[in-house]
Amino acid sequence: MNIQLQRWIDRWVGIPLCAAVSGLDAIINPFRAPSREDAATNTPRAIVVILLSEMGSLVLAHEMFARLKQRYPGAELHALLFRKNREILDLMKVVDPAHVHTVHDKSLPGLLSSLWKAIAELRRARVDVAIDCELFSRISSLLSFASGAPVRVGFHRHTQEGLYRGSHINRPVPYNPYHHISAQFLALARAIDSTAVPKSKLPMLGTNKPPPHVQLDGALVQGIAQRLAQDFPAIAGKPLVLVYPGGGILPIRAWPLASYTTLCEGLVADGCAVAVIGLKDDQALAQQLVASVNQAYPAGPVIDLTGYTRSIAELLALFHVARLLVTNDGGPGQFAALTPIWTLMLFGPETPALYAPHTPKCHSFYSQWPCSPCLTAYNHRASYCDGDNQCLKVIAPATVLAKARECLAETRVPA
Repeated sequence: MNIQLQRWIDRWVGIPLCAAVSGLDAIINPFRAPSREDAATNTPRAIVVILLSEMGSLVLAHEMFARLKQRYPGAELHALLFRKNREILDLMKVVDPAHVHTVHDKSLPGLLSSLWKAIAELRRARVDVAIDCELFSRISSLLSFASGAPVRVGFHRHTQEGLYRGSHINRPVPYNPYHHISAQFLALARAIDSTAVPKSKLPMLGTNKPPPHVQLDGALVQGIAQRLAQDFPAIAGKPLVLVYPGGGILPIRAWPLASYTTLCEGLVADGCAVAVIGLKDDQALAQQLVASVNQAYPAGPVIDLTGYTRSIAELLALFHVARLLVTNDGGPGQFAALTPIWTLMLFGPETPALYAPHTPKCHSFYSQWPCSPCLTAYNHRASYCDGDNQCLKVIAPATVLAKARECLAETRVPA
């Protein structure tokens, strides 16, 4: 569904529903037996993590999943997410595939029918703890209640504007915009049995562990390398650099195409092969970039790989073949943390202090403009910027190119 339609539904349908569910919860709560909530707090039988929309956030939530397994080894761990995001979760192997429940968001009828099915599955699993990791939608808050879990953990606004998600969240954790999102996911996991007020008033835990690399089939990596050699013989023998110039559903997160063009020209002049990655929707942008650079450097090569990989696994295999990824803030930069590739990530409307991948092989560029970050939990990720994203435009291609050369020097294959 269109993001504006999602925001409209979330506001005008989500808020009344959250208020109604909160009222219903207040009415029925005195009649509940406290024993089930107490049991769920101390020894939960089944826990569901609701993280619907962000593929990149699934990578950043890795340590939270590990914490839940360590703290509650006897509990079944379930996950509820959009169907399009399932593959990355399966590759990370943090949840049994039989316990992954998906929602189809391509159409309203598909959304409603898949929601009904997912709720029925969670109720049959008798989940007793629901952890709602979402910040920007209210549907996940409603799903935590619909799951039947007596213990419901989620972000809460306290006295802050925005973030209204109902009072049926009975383990409320105040959202803290000064801490990395992975630390806040950990706070949600620890709130299950916390007796502090607020629930997140607990000693800090280390949250800078990089996620383990995904173990890919060697044949898959070799197959990608062979496909590239066959389809693009001009790149043979050259260090391969990937660039992701797309902004996805939030174009304001994209570094200017002119900056990418200058960067790619510098890389080609250094003897690199450059490949533009992205979804099929990014193809027009990619073709414009390829044409611009190849016009200046006909011997290039700069190639268009938008839509080339048929799965997330193939994209990760491509990361094994390439030497460097330069990307806007988004999913590819988070996925790269699951592979050995060096990554340069460009932040502007959002900040690396909250969303940088936890890996020593990623360098983030951020200009610290006074109005940045402007995409937050308080504005539903609807920036008030007029589209002139100076926070990204001021990041000089020469600076990024210099760092790219450093990374490529570190990854040089010995002669």
